Amino acid sequence: MPQNPDLASWKPVALPNPQRLAGQFVHLAPLRAERHVAELWKGVEGHDEVWDYLSDGPYGSEAELRSALEAKESGSSAVFLTIIPVSSASVEGYASYMRMDPANGVIEVGNIMMTPSLQKTTAATEAMYLMARHIFEDLGYRRYEWKCNANNVPSRRAALRYGFTFEGIFRQHMIIKGRNRDTAWFSMLDTEWPQRKAAFEAWLKPANFDSEGQQRQSLAEIAAKLR
Repeated sequence: MPQNPDLASWKPVALPNPQRLAGQFVHLAPLRAERHVAELWKGVEGHDEVWDYLSDGPYGSEAELRSALEAKESGSSAVFLTIIPVSSASVEGYASYMRMDPANGVIEVGNIMMTPSLQKTTAATEAMYLMARHIFEDLGYRRYEWKCNANNVPSRRAALRYGFTFEGIFRQHMIIKGRNRDTAWFSMLDTEWPQRKAAFEAWLKPANFDSEGQQRQSLAEIAAKLR
């Protein structure tokens, strides 16, 4: 890729709107606190560990979670989408578009909360694919970011698996829940998306899964063959 591509014709892109994104294994839909709180509470109750690396939570009651979801739904700094696996037809997590910079075509996926039942599933992977595809193909962003606590090894592994490139550690970047956070930065560019998309779609093909739903090839293996 050219180090200084000509962007004379660049135009700012639109902010994402809360909308439905549909896939084979999962649907994403705008967060609605009143409608979704019961299903989300069922998924997180007794699993405080899901909040370990998030800036909010854990919550002691469904009412507390509802208040937090209402703030997310009405806030303007992030667009929250619920994650609904087709297999359960229940909300099992959410993620958001955040740190939105349409003038420069930069946006981050974050606030990712997945209940234990959603973690490490085909639906979870497809949800991340659908969000990336929407940003690059429907809205025309240039840069898609993933950031996490540098100590959050599962999140760092997930970013690499999804095709993000590690860019470094921002030391003493934030204070979250009274603790220092060094932040690991990852990104994916519009020029990289066609190859990342091909890997996702090859992995998601029904032929890549056996009769018990186990993958025949990993996403990393497929991506390596496409490089």
